[in-house]
Amino acid sequence: MIKKVGVVGAGTMGSGIAALVASAGIPVVLLDIPGKEDRNEYAKRGLERALKARPAAFMDPERARYVEIGNTEDDLEKLRDCDWVVEAIVEKPEPKQALYARLESLLKPTAIVSSNTSGIPMRVLLEGRSEGFRRRFLGTHFFNPPRYMKLLELVPGAATDPAAFARVKSFGADVLGKGVVVAKDTTN
Repeated sequence: MIKKVGVVGAGTMGSGIAALVASAGIPVVLLDIPGKEDRNEYAKRGLERALKARPAAFMDPERARYVEIGNTEDDLEKLRDCDWVVEAIVEKPEPKQALYARLESLLKPTAIVSSNTSGIPMRVLLEGRSEGFRRRFLGTHFFNPPRYMKLLELVPGAATDPAAFARVKSFGADVLGKGVVVAKDTTN
């Protein structure tokens, strides 16, 4: 069961995914890189963007209280008790791989990790990751804006555990109200 979600990357997609999950009443940790003056400025901006979005990213703006913000240097620890962590950072393999390396040693062994990318093959994303990490990793491609676009593509990797896949599929359909389709790991 997915009771808490982490979203790393507070840009348009990440903040929209966080708003969608929070709108369902599920606690969310939203992290982004640290800012210079305010360490949490990018995550704050993402949450503010979601609150001001038109059409509205939150079903009810009061649901923003379910979103806890932070940054990836000081607050990665906040992801420790998440059941699912969605990565929605810059579309380059190296930063994603570096984040996964940090998450692998931090997250509980049952936590699922997914990438919102559709442009980088999973075999590239998973370079250097353990078999255990590979078993709980998949692609979860939301479309923008996440609240309004019905489709959620799930992309299992070669090693993805069917039980982990089923948990995300059920959560996507039953909690987030998505039409879930299984997609192949082909770029874009």
